[in-house]
Amino acid sequence: MILFGSFLIRGDRMARGLPIRSDIGPDVLRGLARRENNGRAASRMFAIANALEGMERAEAARLAGMERQALHDAVVRFNSEGIAGLHDRPRSGMPPLAE
Repeated sequence: MILFGSFLIRGDRMARGLPIRSDIGPDVLRGLARRENNGRAASRMFAIANALEGMERAEAARLAGMERQALHDAVVRFNSEGIAGLHDRPRSGMPPLAE
């Protein structure tokens, strides 16, 4: 597998992958993920770190316990919002009642 721009060349075929911003490296992402209290955000960080190191997206997502589409969505948010984009957004509706 060879990375050529935003194209991945695997054997005799070329696949276009969504580029991932590289200003935050995989080692930094993994360190942040280890200290993250939110498990879902940490999983997204681990999956993106794996993808940045060249792992196929489907495998990176599987190892982080998510679907490939969920990783794609996380990459889109990471590209536009940085680390903050990897945290869950507030949900609409009535907040849970305190007991």
